[in-house]
Amino acid sequence: MKDRTLPFDRPFLDRVVQDHPTPFHIYDEAAIRDNARAMYKAFSWVPDRNGGPGGFCNYFAVKALPNPHILRVLREEGMGFDCSSIAELVLCERIGVRGEQIMFTSNDTPLSEYAKARELGGIINLDDITHIEYLAAGAGMPELICMRYNPGPLREGNVIIGKPEEAKYGFTREQIIEGYRAARDLGAVRFGLHTMVASNELNPDYFVETAVMLFELAVELKQKLGIRVEFVNLGGGIGIPYRPEQTAVDYQRVSDGVRAAYGRIVKPAGLDPLPIVLENGRVVTGPYGYLVTRAIHRKDTYKHYIGLDGNMANLMRPGMYGAYHHITVPGRQNAAADHTYDVVGSLCENNDKFAIDRRLPQIEIGDLVVIHDTGAHGHSMGFNYNGKLRSAELLLKPDGSVQQIRRAETLDDYFATLDLL
Repeated sequence: MKDRTLPFDRPFLDRVVQDHPTPFHIYDEAAIRDNARAMYKAFSWVPDRNGGPGGFCNYFAVKALPNPHILRVLREEGMGFDCSSIAELVLCERIGVRGEQIMFTSNDTPLSEYAKARELGGIINLDDITHIEYLAAGAGMPELICMRYNPGPLREGNVIIGKPEEAKYGFTREQIIEGYRAARDLGAVRFGLHTMVASNELNPDYFVETAVMLFELAVELKQKLGIRVEFVNLGGGIGIPYRPEQTAVDYQRVSDGVRAAYGRIVKPAGLDPLPIVLENGRVVTGPYGYLVTRAIHRKDTYKHYIGLDGNMANLMRPGMYGAYHHITVPGRQNAAADHTYDVVGSLCENNDKFAIDRRLPQIEIGDLVVIHDTGAHGHSMGFNYNGKLRSAELLLKPDGSVQQIRRAETLDDYFATLDLL
């Protein structure tokens, strides 16, 4: 059976599960670091505000993998952090991140969360024109403000984020021009520009087109308002090849396309130097996380089922989006994929399925089953329906050791917020 590779084998997992019962997510630190370095190398040409090198930053989307151990690793690799809630802001605060290393990109935002972002000195990225006065009257207009552009029918989205004109995010083109004028009149003197129009996109040209769109809008803002944006945030959305036949996005190809557009649009307009930032989460950690589970039941009715000790509470994406996640049975990688299974969990929901009609080698009760690409939007999307408890998170260190970076929930955790009679 042709299979995707794992950074560990069955004997290694047999040792790990002696101390860490399944299910658990495990993340490959060395691979995460190598990937971060590849991204930064590709965009090393981006100038800072003074025209020197180092103007590129990826603000890791904390929602993808909100674990302080992972955030510390990424901070060491030069990343900032894109936050969408007060909990994510506090998580950054707890690991010592403050100031413009934080981008606060939220929507339908309570004033208290804007206030916390201001307290930490983060860059506030507004989602709606009405939030300008709301922020100014409540938490005060910061010196630096960013705004999220929604191009509507001018761009195509995808299944995860939706069509731009149907998505709840961002300013229209007319609103964003008026928004910068209003923010300037309320005291803002520094400006950033942002968009986010797709998620898990594998076409590298899509991100070049996004850069062209924002560069042209930055030129328009200068022409109409005399405002010079000091950075453009191309958003995130770089996808990962969940399916074996898919190809990963080439950072260098994206960078080369953005660089050509920069020379064609930004420089002639007198906007050089213009730092460029991204806010990727999925592509940074997603391919380097694995949900390790165990087969505990087999059921044969109208279909053939393999029941795992993990469930949709540990990985929501297949049930929520119908998303594909590759499955490996460690120790059976060379066996023929001659069985067709629905691979399921134990929730009282029929969409609690990791795979439907998946061709796999024969799975025996007790076999370990590894689900790939859970390093983003895996554990973080967990929930407690049916009273299911969220799993532990482990970190595979570069020296081959394993560190628990989040313990599994207990029943005491589950009941802790209840007033029991």
